[in-house]
Amino acid sequence: MTARRWRLAHGRHLDLGGKAVVVGILNITPDSFSDGGLFDAPEKALAQARRMLAEGALVVDIGGESTRPGASATTAGEEQARILPVIEALANSGEALISVDTYRAETARLAVAAGAHIVNDVWGLQREPDIARVAAETGAGLIIMHTGRDRQKLPDVISDQFAFLEKSLDIARRCGVADDQIVLDPGFGFAKETAEENLDLMARFSELGALGFPLMAGTSRKRFIGTVTGRDAADRAAGTAATSVILRLNGADLFRVHDVAINVDALAVADAMLARQTGRSEH
Repeated sequence: MTARRWRLAHGRHLDLGGKAVVVGILNITPDSFSDGGLFDAPEKALAQARRMLAEGALVVDIGGESTRPGASATTAGEEQARILPVIEALANSGEALISVDTYRAETARLAVAAGAHIVNDVWGLQREPDIARVAAETGAGLIIMHTGRDRQKLPDVISDQFAFLEKSLDIARRCGVADDQIVLDPGFGFAKETAEENLDLMARFSELGALGFPLMAGTSRKRFIGTVTGRDAADRAAGTAATSVILRLNGADLFRVHDVAINVDALAVADAMLARQTGRSEH
């Protein structure tokens, strides 16, 4: 794996490449697809954040609006009321690197002001392009996710990734975001209509390395894992860990998951094997 330093807000950074980085998902929502309503009170959200950190997560990704298909729309005010107190409390404790999962520029700005280090945009800067300007002005890390929603996709899964993400990268650069702030996410499950499309994306994941940026994988509890395993969303931790290992071996640097401990262990084994392979190749 290529060693790279990911520059974040508030003078922080993450060194990527040597070891997989686990990002814990914290949905402060009533209707997320597998954990809606579980952490919608600030004290419950903070307890879950600390649990994930204790299990080995290095980043907590906090979102206040469900992105599942068919989810009810959330106003900016509702989103901000859910997440900002939790971000501020977690930041004040100094316990974690914090990512905010939002496509709204103003929410991102307020979240970074409250202590968030990373902005994670599931619309790849193409819904509110000013979110890239927030990253540029604050120095926040920026996760740019691919989505197929609300547009006509190209028939080839990797060609569509490149077409979408290159447009997003152009937006980021025109707004002044530096390359060392950027991580790309291919958006498993986001308008990848079939299990086969997600599996094809996973099988060809290494091709995304040609874009030249660190990569994040977000397969956690996704429907395609349920199609393969026959498991309901809450029972897909083992299937998720299997995808994490496959994607680590194919070049992913960060892993956004609900179930931290099992993925930390699975990725430790993958990293140990990669280290042995690298050691052998150097002799």
